Amino acid sequence: MKNQGIEGTERFLSPGKGRGLRALRQFAVGELVFACPAYSYVLTVNERGAHCEHCFTRREDLFKCGKCKQAYYCNVDCQRGDWPMHKLECVAMCTHGENWCPSETVRLVARIIMKQRVTTGRTASERLLLLKEFESHLDKMDSEKEEMNQTDILALHHFYSRHISDLPSDHALTELFAQVNCNGFTIEDEELSHLGSAVFPDVALMNHSCSPNVIVTYKGTVAEVRAVQEINPGDEIFNSYIDLLYPTEDRKERLLDSYFFTCQCNECTSRSKDTEKMEIRKLSSPPEPEEIRSMVRYARNVIEEFRRAKHYKTPSELLEMCELSLDKMGATFADTNIYMLHMMYQAMGVCLYMQDWDGAMSYGEKIIQPYSVHYPAYSLNVASMYLKLGRLYLGLEKKTQGVKALKKALVIMEVAHGKDHHYVEEVEREIEDQK
Repeated sequence: MKNQGIEGTERFLSPGKGRGLRALRQFAVGELVFACPAYSYVLTVNERGAHCEHCFTRREDLFKCGKCKQAYYCNVDCQRGDWPMHKLECVAMCTHGENWCPSETVRLVARIIMKQRVTTGRTASERLLLLKEFESHLDKMDSEKEEMNQTDILALHHFYSRHISDLPSDHALTELFAQVNCNGFTIEDEELSHLGSAVFPDVALMNHSCSPNVIVTYKGTVAEVRAVQEINPGDEIFNSYIDLLYPTEDRKERLLDSYFFTCQCNECTSRSKDTEKMEIRKLSSPPEPEEIRSMVRYARNVIEEFRRAKHYKTPSELLEMCELSLDKMGATFADTNIYMLHMMYQAMGVCLYMQDWDGAMSYGEKIIQPYSVHYPAYSLNVASMYLKLGRLYLGLEKKTQGVKALKKALVIMEVAHGKDHHYVEEVEREIEDQK
């Protein structure tokens, strides 16, 4: 495919950032800037049976692959479309049986290797940036990341070496895994549930800002980039690489650890939202600065501890962990403090898993208003929280509150996803059904 570019945009050298994407014309809020099909993608194992392996459509009447009995499809066309990639996993799954357990990144890299072998020239995903141009940042990786990379390479050899002839050298694989880790995307549904992983080279061209002027959503396995601020000719087009709930220091730390740069965007230099995000409970005797610093250290530790605990603790134990940490932090932090909100969100997730609908609703009601303040306009995090709350309300026969919440989600989704997106149409039907 000839390099035809993306209409209304251009690749350019962004001062202090390297290559980037710049607007050549004006884009209004909600306007599609561009769409990019996935170069390669993989459905997460947990969603098999609920989504089509090829197009990611969510439906109940999928049929399974007759050989591996693991992959599900809408119809024969989807199965045929996926076969060039699925045949690799199909054989490997049949060979390893219940012992087949490569990580999602390993599965994605295996597909990329196969795609590269049958592809000549640019693909529709690489109009401005080739996958082989991805930054790997190998020179900046610490020993922990290097060890994780080597573990992935060993897993690739273990699960796929019999099915992919002449795997690339370990050096080439080290670079490829690093490129995917720095430039890969997670595909999520309307409630931000994880559906799969993919690489979208043209989307990866955009630089990061903590006050982005575009947002990336997904229509099946196609990434769609829409304006969430007015963009003028000459403006750089910025996406956000991370969750923007957190204060400046946390965001900068995450970006440096995962993407190897120090963010100098306006939001990071002004720190305009940090005071609100770190609000302290109003007490007759305000806590000392060292008490606050100590509680921040505790909050960061408990967040990391909870992340690890999800792999081995029971839901009841996880909920107790959330409640205890909220009690402790609540002596110093206001309910709108982002560390409180983080643990409330985790508690809500556990309640949903345990089907404690009232508990989930209670946490959601505490979260939604601060979310609306802390996140930028048209945030998917805010939309997904309104969606979850709306559906909870309707399930608990709170019709008025449910419709109100769904309508608030819809306002954001029409901009972020586009008015013709099937997620938007589903929410419109949910609202219509209540009339």
